[in-house]
Amino acid sequence: MSDLTLHEDGSAAMEVRARGALLFRYVVVPGTAGKESPRPYVHPLRSLAGDTLTNFRPNDHPWHHALSFTLNQVSGVNFWGGPTCSRGEGYAWRDDHGEQRHEAWIDRVVDGTTVRLAHRLTWNRGSRVLFTEERSLEAAVDLAAGAWSLRWSGRLRNVAGETLSLGNPHSHGGLAGSHYSGLQFRGARELLDDHLDPTIKVAAEGGLEGVPAVHGVPARWMEWHGQLDGSLHRVVIRFENLSGPLPWFVRRNYPLAAFPTEFDHNREIGPGGLLEIDHRLTFTSVP
Repeated sequence: MSDLTLHEDGSAAMEVRARGALLFRYVVVPGTAGKESPRPYVHPLRSLAGDTLTNFRPNDHPWHHALSFTLNQVSGVNFWGGPTCSRGEGYAWRDDHGEQRHEAWIDRVVDGTTVRLAHRLTWNRGSRVLFTEERSLEAAVDLAAGAWSLRWSGRLRNVAGETLSLGNPHSHGGLAGSHYSGLQFRGARELLDDHLDPTIKVAAEGGLEGVPAVHGVPARWMEWHGQLDGSLHRVVIRFENLSGPLPWFVRRNYPLAAFPTEFDHNREIGPGGLLEIDHRLTFTSVP
């Protein structure tokens, strides 16, 4: 018997289960509001202990869709959702939202302790397509260690016929320190509530510890050491950028981690050019 199994929920989502228990649900036809920049997302995402680790549409930022990959600003198109931050104007609601559309599955494969989901998407503003993407989610489970990992990779090609400029509220909007972009993990609200417990923390490669030390500093990995309300289970979440050091974006009071695709300056992608990402998240239940 495979440790992992795959279940199709109509045409909208795929569910991955570990020994029968839901591990995560990948929703490819989201049905979310246009002002939230609809895109595929993973929710719920659970530890092997059964705790839900993601937060979908939190009341402070409803456009934070649990675990999802998106870009904040692409040449005036808001793929992040919510109000748009512009230099000199700050945040304001605008009619500038884009959406990601699932086009076709490439792979849906289960092999014992691993599962791979791959599909093609388009990034659209109305009828205009800016990017095409091939995306892969690969999950692997180690039941004996109480851990599982999710590798998220993507290959986006600029098909807009012009250079596309990728920005975030810092680089595009002038809001210092706000590097919202890329793969984002919006965590369960209680995960990093330390209640004066020093073992609940944010840490990163090189002995870095605490949000001021980790945020914006290049490192290959960052970790959250957290605890869940109710079950009181502890979990370690490791975020890794598999292509090298990355300046991390992290918030603790509304737990969010992001792998920025650009940081202090906009990133230009020429016609036919590629944007590639390769990340891994590992979720370890701590006795």
